[in-house]
Amino acid sequence: MTSVSKFLVMLFVLVQGFAASVVVHASDDLLQYVNESTQELVTKLNEERGLYSSDPEAFYRSMDDTLQDFVDFRRIAARVMGRYARQTTPEQRDAFVEKFKRSLFDSYAQALVESQDFTIEVKEALVNPDNDTRASVQMEVISASGNRYPVSYSMYRKDGSDDWRMENVIVEGINIGLAFRDRFAQEMESSGGDIQAVIDGWSGAVEGLDADDEAEGQ
Repeated sequence: MTSVSKFLVMLFVLVQGFAASVVVHASDDLLQYVNESTQELVTKLNEERGLYSSDPEAFYRSMDDTLQDFVDFRRIAARVMGRYARQTTPEQRDAFVEKFKRSLFDSYAQALVESQDFTIEVKEALVNPDNDTRASVQMEVISASGNRYPVSYSMYRKDGSDDWRMENVIVEGINIGLAFRDRFAQEMESSGGDIQAVIDGWSGAVEGLDADDEAEGQ
């Protein structure tokens, strides 16, 4: 995975975490809501990016505290495990959620905090007309040099709730959820079906995903 893709993945995990902290009412304009929340998040990141260099653990705790109620890491991690989730114990599922979450921060945070100036344009935010518990958001990140990178993410809300949570991200056409699920399946095959070994070695699996993507881009 390229450094640009790493930056975009981490950015939009954080954008959705910040945006979801605001309750969206049915009468609100979803596009305006997402745009205002996104711009506020960018300002916040620019103000606090120095924390990663001075105290990485504090940065991780701060981001974890911000996101834990808004990004459904448990839902995302279960999808990454796919059919293998049925083979795990509750303790193993808990362990993988923590491994998966930490691997995202460890792999992508540096790309975020070391990025140059950028802007974000929210192009479209739509609630699914056939299912009002699902929505999609289309954005573009514009780099300091003027390059544009398309990003979209999927949001869901539980029935009877007004709180939206992120459940997947697509960066430059790459479905991040599917990419990690494919990686988990490959690791299961390589380990001979030892799911505990896959969980224990997950951070290395993420690094392998990065290496594969970078090789494909050469």
